Amino acid sequence: MSEPELPTPEPAKTTLDIVEIMAILPHRYPFLLIDRVIEMERKTRIVAIKNVTMNEPHFAGHFPDYPIMPGVLMVEAIAQAGGALLLTEIPDRGDKLMVFTGIDSAKFRRPVVPGDQLRIEVSVLNWRTSAVKMRGVATVEGKVACEATIMCALIPRAAKKADPPAEASVGVPAE
Repeated sequence: MSEPELPTPEPAKTTLDIVEIMAILPHRYPFLLIDRVIEMERKTRIVAIKNVTMNEPHFAGHFPDYPIMPGVLMVEAIAQAGGALLLTEIPDRGDKLMVFTGIDSAKFRRPVVPGDQLRIEVSVLNWRTSAVKMRGVATVEGKVACEATIMCALIPRAAKKADPPAEASVGVPAE
């Protein structure tokens, strides 16, 4: 008599499209700064892509006639890539936010301009239940644009306020 076949576990997801990223991260335009995940090793490493385009709002003032992606947004993209990796491990992530607690050793090596594709590689250095330390490197065509070590913490998300009933709208008399 043969043993019953056990179901084969589904392999871990190694890529994410924009819809899947939006299901994990709370960020939205104009602050969602990763477009695709092309590699992912659970709790260890992630590689994400950010396509830099001229229609992003920060380019209107940073800088007129010489658009450069702000360094702080590159560091934020590193954090978002790390968040996409780590939040996949949190079952109640809808009730949590991942927030910055520190940035160390940030270096900006070359300007990132519209038309560039930013490749963001993040490695987990230390992961605890409610905090993580990660090292990120963002490159364009193999050349380092930005690198930083970031620390983040998982905190409870404030409950959303319910919308008031329609009849309680301001300026509309109740009948």
